[in-house]
Amino acid sequence: MNNRVVILTASTGYGHNQVALSMKNELEAKGCRVWVIEPFKEVSRSLNILLSDGYRLLATKMPKVYGKMYHISNKRFFGKPVDVFSSKVIENKLEEIVNEFEPDLVISTHPFIVKAMCKLKRKNIYTKPFVSVITDYMPHKSYLSPIVDAYIVGSKYTKDKLVERKIECEKIFAFGIPINRAFKEFKNSIQKESAFTILLMGGSMGMNGIKKAFKELLNIQKPLKIIVVCGNNENLKKTLEERLQLNNTNAEVLILGFTDKIAEYMDSADLIITKPGGLTVTEAFAKNLPMVIPFFIPGQEEENAEMLTDIGAAVKVHGPKALRVKIEEFIENPILLEAMKKSMFKVSRDHSLDKVTNLCLKLIEEGQEQEKLNYAE
Repeated sequence: MNNRVVILTASTGYGHNQVALSMKNELEAKGCRVWVIEPFKEVSRSLNILLSDGYRLLATKMPKVYGKMYHISNKRFFGKPVDVFSSKVIENKLEEIVNEFEPDLVISTHPFIVKAMCKLKRKNIYTKPFVSVITDYMPHKSYLSPIVDAYIVGSKYTKDKLVERKIECEKIFAFGIPINRAFKEFKNSIQKESAFTILLMGGSMGMNGIKKAFKELLNIQKPLKIIVVCGNNENLKKTLEERLQLNNTNAEVLILGFTDKIAEYMDSADLIITKPGGLTVTEAFAKNLPMVIPFFIPGQEEENAEMLTDIGAAVKVHGPKALRVKIEEFIENPILLEAMKKSMFKVSRDHSLDKVTNLCLKLIEEGQEQEKLNYAE
């Protein structure tokens, strides 16, 4: 009988769902039956729209408000109402899910799901292992509970932060945030240019900070290729194309909307200018691609940026002109990028999709053995 795995996620941003899909692909390759379920969507379509669109609105239109809400909810006392609300909303649905699918393992890729699953474990409604995958490099408190059986995190830095929050070290595995296996491979059909190549991205929502960065990059006089990925933001793509037509630049420019070739564009680039979402950061680590961060969403991305600069894997710049100066510095002194690559390698050398999958299979086996012992008693 195939092992049964349920992966729970939510559509706030792109990363949570992509991590869920990556884990699904890896576990299915090992013979597991896997279901990816969005419990908030199952409870109410309107609630799911409110959750996903509310996040998008706050993150792009009112980032300072979002940042304040994030930091308040990350405090022990003030964050409790958020945990209670999210738990009450989906607890009954999660009970239905575990009763229907009878999973040998449940995995969560979203913080709002963790407390509700842990309530089911406390009540012995669900008795098998439960894994929390932390999709950022600084853990929000909603990801954490002593009831969780294992945490998969992006770095030793993240692991240390969990230990500071009284999570048992033996439960924390710094195997890297699970990403598409394409980022672990080199199969590039895109030609590597002799000119210095920049990949400019702003996440799946195509953040508008790209506009100022793009304008400043066009003013660089040195040989340059610029690849811009606008994600699903068609208005941004159109604006950049219009700006390019009005600008007399020597750079070779490629402006893209949504693309499934990010791994290949990373292979062709010398550095990436991006906001530091957990998934994008992990993909850059896999490609050993240095990062420049001119914009971020306050909250978890702000904390990711702090971690990246602390370890020397990225540089933050403040303002478009500072960005241009920093890029010119990298073009003139490529040895600076090599130092960043060495720092990135130290963080990512233990990242492994196989280790993630093997951990999940080990937990399933241990859960089944425990069930046999309980039955014998």
